Amino acid sequence: MYKLLRYVPVAIVTLLLLVLQACHKDGVRQIPVRDFFRTPDKVSFKISPDGNYISYLKVYQKKKNLFIHDLTTDKDTMVTAFTDYQVQDYSWTYGNHIIFTQNVDKNETMPKSPDGKPLLVQFRMYALDVPSMKVRTLLIQDNAVVRTVQTKNRKFPEMITITSNKRDSLTFDIYRLNIRTGELKPYIINPGNITSWYPDQDGVIRLAKSTDGVDESILFRTKEETPFKTVIKNNFKTAVDPIAFSGVKNNFYALSNIGRDKSALVEINADDGKEVHVLFASDKADITEFGYSKLKHLMESVSWEAAKQQTHFLAKDMEHIYSDLGELLKGSKVRVVDRDSLENKFIINSFTDRDPGSNYLYEPATKKLTKLGDYNPSLKPEELCEMKPVSFKASDGLQINGYLTLPQGKGNTNLPVVVMPHNGPFNGRNGWGYSAEVQFLANRGYAVFQLNFRGTTGYGKAFHSAGFKQVGGLIQQDITDGVKYLIAQKIANPKKIAIMGSGYGGFSALYGIANHPELYNCAVVQSGLINYFNYIKDVPPFLMTRLQMMYEMVGNPVTDADQFRAISPVFHADKIKTPLIIFQGGRDQRTNITELKQFVSQLIRQKAPVTFVFKENERTFFNDESKMRMYTDIEKFLDNNMRVKP
Repeated sequence: MYKLLRYVPVAIVTLLLLVLQACHKDGVRQIPVRDFFRTPDKVSFKISPDGNYISYLKVYQKKKNLFIHDLTTDKDTMVTAFTDYQVQDYSWTYGNHIIFTQNVDKNETMPKSPDGKPLLVQFRMYALDVPSMKVRTLLIQDNAVVRTVQTKNRKFPEMITITSNKRDSLTFDIYRLNIRTGELKPYIINPGNITSWYPDQDGVIRLAKSTDGVDESILFRTKEETPFKTVIKNNFKTAVDPIAFSGVKNNFYALSNIGRDKSALVEINADDGKEVHVLFASDKADITEFGYSKLKHLMESVSWEAAKQQTHFLAKDMEHIYSDLGELLKGSKVRVVDRDSLENKFIINSFTDRDPGSNYLYEPATKKLTKLGDYNPSLKPEELCEMKPVSFKASDGLQINGYLTLPQGKGNTNLPVVVMPHNGPFNGRNGWGYSAEVQFLANRGYAVFQLNFRGTTGYGKAFHSAGFKQVGGLIQQDITDGVKYLIAQKIANPKKIAIMGSGYGGFSALYGIANHPELYNCAVVQSGLINYFNYIKDVPPFLMTRLQMMYEMVGNPVTDADQFRAISPVFHADKIKTPLIIFQGGRDQRTNITELKQFVSQLIRQKAPVTFVFKENERTFFNDESKMRMYTDIEKFLDNNMRVKP
């Protein structure tokens, strides 16, 4: 009796605290951090070529492992039980095998190589014979980057094609690997300038893309015995990205912006590199996604995204499938992510801006839709917030597009805002859809502003090239103009604005508080870029072929040294007075950790309000526990620094 009376008050107090924590003053439930950032239980659903099995990755003891669902028996089998390093990726072959990989990332615990140096990375590839459920090791390579080029070879189903930079860290050679015998044979030795390889459905590499650092070329050969010849040559500002051979002569489908501003879907004659015809082009944005039928050798659909994604169908049967799915999954965006060889069964993904989405098996003949799994069933769409496309004019008149997510229960004016520049800056963009980070911030009462500044991909080559050599210039001005637009529209409370980003977004946050301290209350930086000299100097070996292109897009550390020094935050710590929190993993290979620590030490010496969260043995804050701690820290930091200034 004594113990019961003793603990009842504690339980009541705890319950009251939880209730108070779960409610905003506006009546919006505060969703726990963990519910936003938990790892999905099942991901990466794929279907076997014969349509009898569905594979997926599922978390087992905090690591993703491979599972198989037999559609004929309705039984699931756990294939792997890794507890150290998870399954990274996997693919089916036509011979009912699954090829799956691991990237083993070790440091001091890794055995040393014969020259005495530690082996920091080890790539492992395995083969699963699905009928027998037997797994065998196919390939182990130390300190190499290995990529799968093709696993579905109609002519030789036991052969797969891979690339590896084991011979030379600067270049990727092509190999053929027999998944039954484990025999690995060189197929094409890279002369040093090939960046991409394109096989036909029989596994023959007939197209390739090369670069000299600025100009790109498309190379073609009619068969294995003939040499490659250059059929298209472009400056890097113009792109041709092959998709597949069309089955007509030597024609191939590609996304191309030759002779136009926006990338279009075209068919090209590989013999002379000339366009046969344009299948579809949009004047609003680049074509960025497509549907292709390997069975019919036909393009089925194309998609582009100026605001929300739009799709044009080139095949009536696929248009009917999407129409049926639209009725079954009303209000959701739908994508076909995989299909069997005869195209009788499809793996479908659906999502909205308020729903991380679900995966389904769809059978068009019967219109049967079977749910395979939800990405995050703990979230309720009605509790989340709408992401709205917005646009504004930059100070030089250029139209800038982006997305604005407003919190529930706060109205549409005088809101605290978190500005989120994207990473890149030239190989990324913000898009409409679900974002755990955005929804977390909106749930905490912040409006979230994501803008696609000049240089962003997807809006055509003129908009893309408008950002060249503007990483500390007009790109940053676009971000500043965006903040001023929100203030002018009375959406933002000018006394409650934060800036937050990773990589280049982190650079933008540091640049913003150093050069426009009057705009921002605080900044959140995740693996931020602080020194453009080192960013160029420390480029990974396998990207060295693109170094000249980086000079054109970002700048040359020799000829543009004054610009680099003017914009790099590491040289301007004395300007930073705004509260700042920096998150950094000790094993992030694109960050000079010693320099970053010196930068933070300088901020501390000058009494700048900086918090440094450093994880020695992590690259990024990727695992569940690290993510929970990081976003809990971000929540507290924003709460402390986004109060109205006196």
